[in-house]
Parts: sequence; structure tokens; C-alpha cells
Amino acid sequence: MTRILIVGATSHIAGQCARIWAERGADFVLLGRNPERLAAVASDLIARGAASATCQPFDAGSFATHPDIIAAALSAGHTPDLALIAHGELPDEAACDEDPASAVRQLTTNATSTIALVSALASRMKSKGAGTIAVISSVAGDRGRATNAHYGAAKAAVSTFCDGLRARLHGTGVHVITIKPGMVATPMTAGLNLPEILLATPERVARDICRGIDRRRAVIYTPWFWRWIMLVIRLIPEPLFVRLRL
Repeated sequence: MTRILIVGATSHIAGQCARIWAERGADFVLLGRNPERLAAVASDLIARGAASATCQPFDAGSFATHPDIIAAALSAGHTPDLALIAHGELPDEAACDEDPASAVRQLTTNATSTIALVSALASRMKSKGAGTIAVISSVAGDRGRATNAHYGAAKAAVSTFCDGLRARLHGTGVHVITIKPGMVATPMTAGLNLPEILLATPERVARDICRGIDRRRAVIYTPWFWRWIMLVIRLIPEPLFVRLRL
């Protein structure tokens, strides 16, 4: 039986991943902000074949309490075989430009809290000598762009941290996977008028994530074509790039 910890379990992408793992009979510990939605997710997973699903409230902003939250969530003493870190939010870039406090809050939610949480999990898994930590970052972190500078900076921090942690944990039995979705049709992106040709469903992204975890990939771009889109974006010369306003 696989024991899986999901942080941000009420997100659409995490939920679709969990449904795939539920059909394999996984044992879940679910963390999230909304207890009612967490309970609904847990019930759905049990109905789909999960061995068990327990819930624990989680406040990403209180990252100093993460070790205690993890200890409480894993009170049975079982370190998870797999941890999926999927919490986060898409900030209002204009508000972040005008209000430094908003910029700091989104950085706390999208970067600092993730790094603190992953650090605590890595310590537990290293002691066990086994486990996988899968962290949802974003293609936005591959290059800072005019339209999402704050969000991109946070995701760049997460991706870079995962790169370093993966190298540090090499040979310990603990594997770190960085997940970089492109545009995904979720409530977080609703109303942004995104091009439909680039917009993926959470179901498709979840299948890519689960496949990548099964194959122990280091970095997953999903859908696959974002690897090449971001390669092109990274290669655009700076004088041209700043005029494109991407």
C-alpha cells in the first residue's frame, strides 16, 4: 500500500492525481485550508478505491508551524512514500505592483511556504531512506515576464530550490520531482482569456504528473510542448524580449 501526503488537496490538479492513485488503493493524508472541501475530497477518494483518507487543516502562511503540522498529520508515525505539494495561488500582479505587502504575501504563499514545507518533509524522508517529493511549480518560473513577474519570481525560487534539494538528496533514497504545468483550465485561471489551444485540462495534467512520478523524472513539463515553448522564450534576446511584453 502506498501512503500519500497531498498538501493543497482541494486543488483541481491535486484532486485529479489523487483519483488516479485512489484507484490503485493508496492511503491518503490530505492537507488544505477548507475542512469541508477536504472532507468531500476524502469521501470521493474512498468511493474510488482508496484504502483510507484522513484530513488535516493547513495554513500555508504559517510556515513556521509546518513541522508540527506534518507531525500531527502523520501521527501514526508513518512517513509518506509520496508527498505532492500542490498549494498556491495566482496573485493580482497589479495589486502586487502597488502594494509591497501584497507582493510579500504572494511570495510567502507561493514560494517560502513551499520551501519550508518541503524542507521538513525531506528531513523525515531522509531519515527513512526512501520517498518521493513532487512539487508543483510552473513554467512561469523559467523566465521573468512582464505579465506575471511576481508569480514567476516565486515559482523560479521553488524550481531552483528543488534543483538543489534533488542534488543534495541524491543517493539517499529520496527523489525530488519538479512539476512545471503550463496554462491549465482551473478556477485559478478562469477569466484570464487564455488561448484555448494552449489550455490543458486538469485531467491531462494529472495523467502526466502521475506518469512522471512513476518514471522518477527529475522535471516534468505538462503538457509536454511547454518544454519547447519555454526553451524558445528563454532564448529570446533581452532587447527583443522586453519589447514583446509577454
